[in-house]
Amino acid sequence: KSRIGNSVEVEKSPPPPYSRLSPRDEYKPLDLSDSTLSYTETEATNSLITTAPGEFSDASMSPDATKPSHWCSVAYWEHRTRVGRLYAVYDQAVSIFYDLPQGSGFCLGQLNLEQRSESVRRTRSKIGFGILLSKEPDGVWAYNRGEHPIFVNSPTLDAPGGRALVVRKVPPGYSIKVFDFERSGLLQQGPEPGAADGPYDPNSVRISFAKGWGPCYSRQFITSCPCWLEILLNNHR
Repeated sequence: KSRIGNSVEVEKSPPPPYSRLSPRDEYKPLDLSDSTLSYTETEATNSLITTAPGEFSDASMSPDATKPSHWCSVAYWEHRTRVGRLYAVYDQAVSIFYDLPQGSGFCLGQLNLEQRSESVRRTRSKIGFGILLSKEPDGVWAYNRGEHPIFVNSPTLDAPGGRALVVRKVPPGYSIKVFDFERSGLLQQGPEPGAADGPYDPNSVRISFAKGWGPCYSRQFITSCPCWLEILLNNHR
């Protein structure tokens, strides 16, 4: 049983191609119909920068000056160590994965580190197809495409007025709105909440692969998680 908050938000506009699913569900099951595969495999894949075998592609280094400003940057962390450079995202959707045949995007499997603990190696082996991160009109959605759960936290997922950190567990094949644009605007009009889990950034999302953290888990801080992502939103600042 996953430990999530008691309140369930009614989503008015789940992103395509999930609009035909019940808007009352906080988690949207990953529909494996042809339309879903067309979106995740064709549209997202073709629109992203391809990473050649053995080569790390950083979208922020692209010489194409006609591109619009990136809407987010992704940092990959192993415990307290950031591995690799920031990955700037220009397209609407980006795949973040360890091993995705015929895929493109941010390949975590190509990021090398001289020494890795056994817990990090085990967790990296569970990333698999990873996540699809998508910017939609109502916010940013994360789709869990792997075979293990992901754990997410952002200012817009925390309970309004609450001081306890809220970490949501997203099972394989499900998605969640990890950042709500409308709620973020309301939150930034109020006082900055206290943050016990590192510096507070009102425009960031943290996603841990396979391991949860916070009051409901043995790991109190995300820096105790073996493999995690920091999504730094740019256009919403």
